[in-house]
Amino acid sequence: MTWTIDASHSTITFSVRHMMISKVRGRFSRFEGTVNFDEQNPANSSVQVTIDATSIDTRDERRDGHLMSPDFLDVANYPSITFASKRIELIDETHGRIIGDLTIRGVTREVVLDVEYNGQSKSPWGTTSAGFSASTKINRKDWGLTWNVALETGGVLVGEEVSIEIELEIMKQVPQENPITA
Repeated sequence: MTWTIDASHSTITFSVRHMMISKVRGRFSRFEGTVNFDEQNPANSSVQVTIDATSIDTRDERRDGHLMSPDFLDVANYPSITFASKRIELIDETHGRIIGDLTIRGVTREVVLDVEYNGQSKSPWGTTSAGFSASTKINRKDWGLTWNVALETGGVLVGEEVSIEIELEIMKQVPQENPITA
């Protein structure tokens, strides 16, 4: 069954070390995708997500501009970040791993998302939603995001490891009945 991502109730956030002493957090505010969620056999499910790289928001316009520049995401040439699942491994009834291809700046690498299934609920409007939490860590250099500045006290301005956290709410798509025409 096809489910769509409810972007108004979902978040894609990230954090990275700044100057070796703190973390900068950000999010992407525009993304879309579909989940083919097989409720009877979740391992047969699949996920496709497209993130608008220009929607990056770290609460600092200058930093966001730098992150969109060729030093990092190069959004003029690569306006989207994509994820496409390849397989799903179940750990137990509510935990699993989604293994898939993450493409940033035209570079595709396999990543593993640790996922928790948070259950389903029916809304007052009759729609059915399911919730998931997911996380992973990547090394930004694996995608060609190598810009940095050495600090005089040692270390670098921007850490290599990026933590990614996802809260996803998906809505079941109800098949439309074919109207009878005369």
